[in-house]
Parts: sequence; C-alpha cells; structure tokens
Amino acid sequence: MAGKNGPERTGQRGDPSREEKPGNKPVHELRLGRIRAAVWLNETENGPRYNVQISRLYKDKNDKWQDSTSFGREDLPLVAKVADQAMVWIYENPAAAEK
Repeated sequence: MAGKNGPERTGQRGDPSREEKPGNKPVHELRLGRIRAAVWLNETENGPRYNVQISRLYKDKNDKWQDSTSFGREDLPLVAKVADQAMVWIYENPAAAEK
C-alpha cells in the first residue's frame, strides 16, 4: 500500500541478488522521504557483516513505484542523513548478535 512517501517496500532494481523473495529481506530499513537505506546481513569467511544499500523511490510514467541508486543534488542531504542513521544502527546492533 502506498503512503504519501511511496510504498513501504519495493524490489531493488539493478541487483538481482537483492530482489524481494521470501526469506531474503534486509534486517533493517530506514526511510527519510523518498530515500531508503536497507541494511543487509551477509555471512563472510570472517563472520557476519552488514552492508547498506541506499536507494531513491520514484514513480515511473506508468505511475508505478520504482527505485534507483542515482541521486540528484536535492537528494544528497537525505542520503547523508540516512547513511548516518544506518551507521548508528549498525554500531548499536553488532552483526554477531544477529546469528
């Protein structure tokens, strides 16, 4: 269901490994307006690590919600803010505790 700032969730275009599938969801999401940060937990050889994917929601010419990893000048303050919030969340939620 779309709110005033768009849908709560959409698939991330451009990264097929991040497409919405059952059981393949970010461990945390942050939104400021149309800017979203999805925090993903990845298992690595050195243990669990977080990665963050930042995207901008927009409506295409068919009035369908899409997302992009391209940002305009006016988006950059919110990109910086949501990246900062993601960093704080990661420090407050150590990846080892997610196992």
